[in-house]
Amino acid sequence: MTEPGRARGVPRVVGERRPATDAEARALASAVRLRILRLCLDEPLTNKELAARLGRNPATVLHHVRTLVETGFLVAEEARRGARGAREVPYRATGKSWLMDGAGGPAAGRDPSLAAFLEEVAAVGEHRLESNRLGLRLSAAEKAELGRRLHEVLDEFARRPADPDGEKWSVYLGMHPEV
Repeated sequence: MTEPGRARGVPRVVGERRPATDAEARALASAVRLRILRLCLDEPLTNKELAARLGRNPATVLHHVRTLVETGFLVAEEARRGARGAREVPYRATGKSWLMDGAGGPAAGRDPSLAAFLEEVAAVGEHRLESNRLGLRLSAAEKAELGRRLHEVLDEFARRPADPDGEKWSVYLGMHPEV
């Protein structure tokens, strides 16, 4: 079965990594926007559907959706008629956010990726979280190697075509110095 709007075997992420523009970095500096991208990764969703899944006001969500469309992180698909005949526009994530260097990181002491992760874990339930921790003592070169190799594995999986019959999973990776 092929997911709507995406041909079977088509990679979800295509392109080269590059530095984010200021507008792209600002667009990804919001936990709500990161959650919208995750929700629209495998299926197109309307603003109303996004607002319901996020438990937020549709007008607020529409502001975030428009920002993501303007910066190329979401694309509008063909409009459709809703249950009551209203025109609805579904949106799908382009996968572009994975290609941005220097975007979505901590801004003013807050990490939007961490905030999005915590909101998603709260929504799914901690009992569904698979987590591990590891303490290491690394030289600067070893830390750089670890980061590079982890990113290579994540990039490989991000670029694979989505299995329409597969279960949806999110991966969050965080590293911090120990005190």
